[in-house]
Amino acid sequence: MDLPTPENRRIEWADQFMPRALRKSAKRFAKEKPLKGVRIAACLHVTTETANLAITLKRGRSETWLYAPPNPLSTQDDVASCLVRDHGIPVFAIKGEDHETYYSHLESALAHRPQISMDDGADLVTLASHQAEAIRQGPLRRHRGNHHRRDSPTQHGRGKGC
Repeated sequence: MDLPTPENRRIEWADQFMPRALRKSAKRFAKEKPLKGVRIAACLHVTTETANLAITLKRGRSETWLYAPPNPLSTQDDVASCLVRDHGIPVFAIKGEDHETYYSHLESALAHRPQISMDDGADLVTLASHQAEAIRQGPLRRHRGNHHRRDSPTQHGRGKGC
């Protein structure tokens, strides 16, 4: 007989207090699978409440990756571990992680090329925006020993292009 782990009991307890809409969505998602193949990167506090959201998205058959925000003390390591172990949801969050580790986690989130992002601190969105700008401007090229960016369509104040 498999007994629920303490972490799963905490997640189930939190589920009782989640909005009814989330519980209804979880039931509907389990049946209809409306998110099949959708890649979601969620940069949210890793708590029992967030676990319920991630589990709901997984029931919809999304490919969800969970990342912690810059508050290194908000991650509940036992919940993160439970999501990975018992629910197959990749979690990139460690309580007390340093700045460098945090940003390497964000880079890995973007490497999955998410179609949807949830980001309570805008770090993931900001990083994605900076990467998109670098891609739009194109690669560096050498000219007389100096690095120059290839001209973009919006340079020189013409307002054409993107």
